[in-house]
Amino acid sequence: MKLAVLKERHEGETRVAATPDTVKKLTALGFDVVIESGAGLGSSFMDGAYEEVGATIVANADDALDNADVIFKIRRPTDDELGKIKKGAKVIASLNPYQDAEGLKAYAAAGIEAYAMELMPRITRAQSMDILSSQSNLSGYKSVLVAANEYGRGFPMMMTAAGTVAPARVMVFGAGVAGLQAIATAKRLGAIVSATDVRAAAAEQVESLGGEFVMVESEETEDAETAGGYAKEMSDEYKAKQAELIAKTLTKQDIAITTALIPGRAAPTLITKEHIASMKPGSVIVDLAVEQGGNVEGSVAGENVVTENGVTIVGPINMPGQLAADASSLFAKNLLNFLSAFMDEENGGLAIDYEDEVITGILLTRDGAIVHPNFAGGSE
Repeated sequence: MKLAVLKERHEGETRVAATPDTVKKLTALGFDVVIESGAGLGSSFMDGAYEEVGATIVANADDALDNADVIFKIRRPTDDELGKIKKGAKVIASLNPYQDAEGLKAYAAAGIEAYAMELMPRITRAQSMDILSSQSNLSGYKSVLVAANEYGRGFPMMMTAAGTVAPARVMVFGAGVAGLQAIATAKRLGAIVSATDVRAAAAEQVESLGGEFVMVESEETEDAETAGGYAKEMSDEYKAKQAELIAKTLTKQDIAITTALIPGRAAPTLITKEHIASMKPGSVIVDLAVEQGGNVEGSVAGENVVTENGVTIVGPINMPGQLAADASSLFAKNLLNFLSAFMDEENGGLAIDYEDEVITGILLTRDGAIVHPNFAGGSE
């Protein structure tokens, strides 16, 4: 089977969906791997490194896609690429279906099998395939470094002959994968860290990393987590209490990092303009949810906004792409692990079980129709 890996054409995307390490393993599984020339440059993987492990380098996307059975990408195919993918081919990538209804229709019209890896069920055997976890972990780490770079003071307490430098105070909103890594990183840098989440179960994880857990006590928090491990959207009454708590807490903070996302919905607004106005000059906010609408009122994707009272709001785009080599390695391993789980060991080739909960969780389109239960009916 031919497996194609394309150069990413989305603006600012530096990652690649296969590395020399995963290509070596894919060829061992029996795939003929074809890499578009230059696909790995943004992640520091040269064409020659792919060739050394058995890949074929081709000049352009057309040659890579020609009769390809499987296509690996980071982001969705462009319209031009989509028109060159043969019917029945499997496109495996991050496809953002909740925000791209037209893309869903296009995949169905093209007759491809589109697999949205970010919809991977949060079950034990799928952990090694979960791109959200692997990429969010890096985002949480990098968010603290970005904040430290923007912050005009040090993170740890420093006792010098000229006096003592107080440690930075960091508050993390959301204790998922990104939030927990942000807490751990901020603690390693010497900050005093607190965190908030609507899920009471997150308290133990936050405290195990040395953070102080802050939350609104409510009966709602007992059922604030979906079966997939994500936070649910809370009631207006809860949101009002949460806003009051945030207002009291933020005035004491130097840095805030927001990570809250709700699948299928715009990111919830956690920090308002009024909250920002109460923060100290020189404070920094990093909004990791900015590409999904943002947790911070006034954040702008791809820009740093400095408010009238001297607070810097950072709206990073593609945070994992700022650690392109590691992000690519983890993403590529997620894809490899997914394919490996559906190989026919006796006869070779893929043996997709379309009733498997992993497949039903991520397969968007098949045989010209939208088949995912969350989107079926949207092909008209």
